[in-house]
Amino acid sequence: MDTHSSIIIYNVTVYSENQTLKNGYIKLTNKKITEIGEIHQYVREPKDHVIELSPSYKVIPGAIDVHIHGVNNADAMDGTAEALKTMARTLPKEGTTSFLATTMTQSNEAVEKALRNAGAYIEEQTDADAEVVGIHLEGPFISPKRAGAQPPTHIQDPNVTLFQEWQKAAGGHIKLVTLAPEQPNGLALTSYLKETNVVASIGHSDSTYDQVGEAIEAGASHITHLYNGMRGLHHREPGVLGAAYLRDELFVELITDGIHCRPEMVKLAYDQITSERMILITDSLRAKWLKNGTYDLGGQPVHVNDTTATLADGTLAGSILKMNDAIKNTMSFTNCSLEDIVKMTAENPAKQLNLFDTKGSIKIGKDADIVVLNENLDVEMTFCRGTLSFQKED
Repeated sequence: MDTHSSIIIYNVTVYSENQTLKNGYIKLTNKKITEIGEIHQYVREPKDHVIELSPSYKVIPGAIDVHIHGVNNADAMDGTAEALKTMARTLPKEGTTSFLATTMTQSNEAVEKALRNAGAYIEEQTDADAEVVGIHLEGPFISPKRAGAQPPTHIQDPNVTLFQEWQKAAGGHIKLVTLAPEQPNGLALTSYLKETNVVASIGHSDSTYDQVGEAIEAGASHITHLYNGMRGLHHREPGVLGAAYLRDELFVELITDGIHCRPEMVKLAYDQITSERMILITDSLRAKWLKNGTYDLGGQPVHVNDTTATLADGTLAGSILKMNDAIKNTMSFTNCSLEDIVKMTAENPAKQLNLFDTKGSIKIGKDADIVVLNENLDVEMTFCRGTLSFQKED
């Protein structure tokens, strides 16, 4: 196709930023969204490449996965450009067009290697794949009581100086940090993150409700994978979970595979938090898109069957959830609308990462990161910055 031509996706339902167009079209030119309208408004240009579908097909903004470790036998902790390239090429299959390469608790040397690699990759990545829009540092500044699948031997207290070194190594690309603010120096690091425009997320934390309040005062604005790795809800101590439900300052991640939390608990969270504050994540491992078997997570063997990834002792170890399945599950569990899904997969993460001027919704002038879903909500096509990155085979 002529590189100067435009792509027109025609006769579809377009979920744009301000309205849903039933018989709509969208025009992609030079990596951007250049027109949105109803089909009778479309004026064909000689070089337009028209993809005509039907209104049962839905066009939504690409998902932004703010918490993903790996996929297709690649992991951010591998510390190689090849691993991140594999992730970026695979994720459009599930409707993800941007993501944060997520690290985990390991030795300082291993973390720094992963950060340097991701920082360098971000500077050099191409437009044809899902975009690494930053790094999520998950650990090591977490609570040993709430380690989950994070290796306890490498957990350490929050440390502003060490974070500064790591941010420099990452070329300034760390955008979100999961930490336990109740640990020594936790509030100091939270404040520093806020000052430097990095999202401070409470996760793998044994904080009480009041301690979460102190962290919010210091600058925390996010909760890592709700329910998992945190102090739960008690009628005399609401904990991290209670704060996630009640504090409007917090965006809240949720893994909606039906395993990390039961469908009823997804609905409970959705009813309380709503699509205004919820962010769908996958928290997936290298085993996603692979066969059942045993894989590595931070030097630990992880056993994967059809739906679940666990350590040898049965501890849940991330997920193998695909983003389009997260969408289907969430709609099934909560009865939410596709407009709500767009908020939880695109708009909210874009706003949280300060990317909403270019990503997170279908609007003229924004990046042409879009996904075409069929009537079953399967991914038919994914465009990353105007390039067709995935097309479903017949």
